[in-house]
Amino acid sequence: KILTGVDDLQQVKALEMRVDTRENSLGNFGAYLPNLRELKLNNSLLVSVRDLGTTLSHLRVLWMACCGLSDLDGISSCSSLKELYIAYNSISDLSQLTWLDHLEVLDLEGNDIEDINQMRYLGLCSKLSRLTVEGNLICLKPTAESAEEPDYNYRAEVKKLIPHLEYLDEIPASQ
Repeated sequence: KILTGVDDLQQVKALEMRVDTRENSLGNFGAYLPNLRELKLNNSLLVSVRDLGTTLSHLRVLWMACCGLSDLDGISSCSSLKELYIAYNSISDLSQLTWLDHLEVLDLEGNDIEDINQMRYLGLCSKLSRLTVEGNLICLKPTAESAEEPDYNYRAEVKKLIPHLEYLDEIPASQ
């Protein structure tokens, strides 16, 4: 109530805060915020997405940029997400995102994605239309083991794996 400035937590639709889950668990704080649609946790310290608990199934937009995340285990409990902003973390495995049936916008800028085949998981997100991957190793070469190939075009490779994508790195995917 102190954070939101309101007594009736049913009214809260958006919340921005910085947390350190090494010291305090958030528990299932979403249970107190049944109408929360947008949650901004940028620059927090999150050991795991699981630290958000399992009561955020109604959340539509989640910002977790610069949070020290190394994986996305537990993201499936945010089953209504339409937009996920997880730039500048240490994420390399995207398999957990296949559970997000409503995902339309995904920002993965500056993570540790080293294998272009990780994009196959995003191809299963049938509503995904906007993707940002710049600043990942896959923009330079298809796998961590590959040598840099002068003919390699990550945009063409991503488009092959996610044919329904409309924008890649904020440029129409068809370009």
